[in-house]
Amino acid sequence: MPYEPPTHSVERSLRATTGAKVVAGVDEVGRGAWAGPVTVCAAVTGLRRPPAGLTDSKLLTPRRRLALLEELEEWVTAHALGHASPQEIDDLGMTAALRLAATRALEGLPVRPDAVILDGKHDYLGAPWRVRTVIKGDQSCVAVAAASVIAKVRRDALMAELGADHADFGFADNAGYPSPVHRAALEALGPTPHHRLSWSYLDALPRWQHLKRTRSAPEAVALESAGQLGFDF
Repeated sequence: MPYEPPTHSVERSLRATTGAKVVAGVDEVGRGAWAGPVTVCAAVTGLRRPPAGLTDSKLLTPRRRLALLEELEEWVTAHALGHASPQEIDDLGMTAALRLAATRALEGLPVRPDAVILDGKHDYLGAPWRVRTVIKGDQSCVAVAAASVIAKVRRDALMAELGADHADFGFADNAGYPSPVHRAALEALGPTPHHRLSWSYLDALPRWQHLKRTRSAPEAVALESAGQLGFDF
């Protein structure tokens, strides 16, 4: 299906209106998974022409994503990954865990960005970062699209590694997301150390419900009560 290639228009706007010189694109993967970390990539690309075919990772085949990754990691000015573990997700909630992972990614860059383009409509990052949210930024913004592909391929590879000791769960194929194989393994074997134990999938598994965790961080509980954790399950 044809799609419009991403551009630097948002980055140019940020440079013109804020004086930002270093702009990072940020995207996440793993938010809806039952197992594994949530992973955020921060990518700085400048205003150079991107590799052909760059777009949102979800629009690319696994083979194309892998080939594009090799080009991107040499092409980008800089990039860094940040993760929040399943335990941190359980303790903090998804919004705070995303903020933690994104902060780790941004602080892992060799130069601190003056501004950040964040995919989506919710600013889960906040101060002290100067953030511009862009709906479907992973399709329309070059730096965010690059971050999307890098985050997706790297997290998929990480989940395949974690799945080596848990073959019944099919992590190499489902990356920790719901699937028939994943559901069947959970019912038979229960969650692994890589599972998020505050997730609602445990409600449908009577044999393993005793393992479910409740949110412990006061900030996360307060945000949930206020209805501000729109990303949580």
